[in-house]
Amino acid sequence: MLTAVLSLTGALVFGAADFLGGLAAKRVGAVLATAVAAVAGFVGLAVVTPLSGGEWTAADLWWGAAAGVVGAAAIGLLYACLAIGPMSILSPLTAVVSAIVPMLWGLATGARLGPLAPWALGLALVAVVLVGFVPERGAVRPSLTGIVMGVGSGTAIGAFYILIDRTSDESGLAPLAVNSAVTAVVMFAVVGGLALRARAKRSRMPRADESPDAAPAARDRARGIRLAAVGGLVNAAANALILFGIRAGELAIAAVLGAMYPAGTILLAAIVLKERIAPVQWAGLVLALASAAMLAVA
Repeated sequence: MLTAVLSLTGALVFGAADFLGGLAAKRVGAVLATAVAAVAGFVGLAVVTPLSGGEWTAADLWWGAAAGVVGAAAIGLLYACLAIGPMSILSPLTAVVSAIVPMLWGLATGARLGPLAPWALGLALVAVVLVGFVPERGAVRPSLTGIVMGVGSGTAIGAFYILIDRTSDESGLAPLAVNSAVTAVVMFAVVGGLALRARAKRSRMPRADESPDAAPAARDRARGIRLAAVGGLVNAAANALILFGIRAGELAIAAVLGAMYPAGTILLAAIVLKERIAPVQWAGLVLALASAAMLAVA
């Protein structure tokens, strides 16, 4: 039961982090928003980790670092595939793959599940698809590139779960702190490379006068940075919940319930942005709760 509660709560918190990150990405770009979020998450975890106690080994920190590299790849591929679209197909595809990979790993490595668990896991996968599926008028079929990137992102997210699961229970939040630090370094390296490329491109173009909209744009950019920072702290909290969920029970269960993260994003979008929740999404939310209840008693 503890695994189900922690993982499902972590998924909802992840959804909130994605919501904030999406708002930030509209203002400062996905790469910079991800980098700022990683720094904020690292700062938050660096403060909390010593207070949470625990003793960690070098192996725990190395597993956390490896998870950080994989996490950076997962985020990069996720935003790349969603930019290609259509989001209504590629988003649930990524979520489903992110659930299947650690589920198969857990089962292959000897995870023991109760008689209700296989049915609950199957129901949870259906719920992931329904929650993430938003019908779009005139929707187009995804390209092969988009599908490959979506599968790659989901695989990387699943690999993150597997790697972070290798850390010891006694290590506390230390692996997550290292994970955030490594992700920040990787993403800021990408930001720096893109900035140098843009600077070289501007140097070859004639200089234009400063736009009168520069001040509002700067304020919008500052707001995007703040949203990314808050999203990073929320994401760190979600990672901690998922980590504790994994340690409390089976990786397969924690990963599948953790893939319910679109639910949090959808609910916040409906409340804050007044977006309508489709009936199929409500059905997915109900199935998600049903699968969580089944896993709790399995």
